[in-house]
Amino acid sequence: MSTDKIVLGIDPGTNIMGYGIIHVKDTKMELVVMGVLRLEKVGDHALKLQKIFERVVSLIEQYHPDELSIEAPFFGKNVQSMLKLGRAQGVAIAGALSKNLPIHEYSPKKIKQSITGSGNASKEQVAAMLKTLLNFKETPEFLDATDGLAAAVCHHFQRKPGTTTKSYTGWKAFIAENPKRAEK
Repeated sequence: MSTDKIVLGIDPGTNIMGYGIIHVKDTKMELVVMGVLRLEKVGDHALKLQKIFERVVSLIEQYHPDELSIEAPFFGKNVQSMLKLGRAQGVAIAGALSKNLPIHEYSPKKIKQSITGSGNASKEQVAAMLKTLLNFKETPEFLDATDGLAAAVCHHFQRKPGTTTKSYTGWKAFIAENPKRAEK
């Protein structure tokens, strides 16, 4: 059975959102693009969210991915930071859902473990392994780009027969699985 798909990976953030896109043909992966959306100079949080949504939609329209893989928010001590990160992830998901793209969500530990074999790997270790896997030379200025790329590669590695991940095919499916994340 032949596989030919494009996966968009996103590392959500309200100051820097990382993204990476891979093309998978059978078992061969190749880097399409990776980069960041820098938002640290945008003062208004709502404008940051709008820019995240627009960039995700733009990436989908430009590269036509078949699936989105996104890093799930991790639990930290700063509630305000977690709330903002959750909003960033939510609008990235909304952008993908607006284009009917299936969503797959992975924890930071799962992504690191999938790429390096260790759930406690550093950003630098993840970037180094991705350079080897995808055969690119330069490490990007912001490791958020390789974190987004790692989400895409993790999804490819996880999509083996018999495995399941959280995935949503539209708003109804997302809300049905996440009733507390939708306002009534």
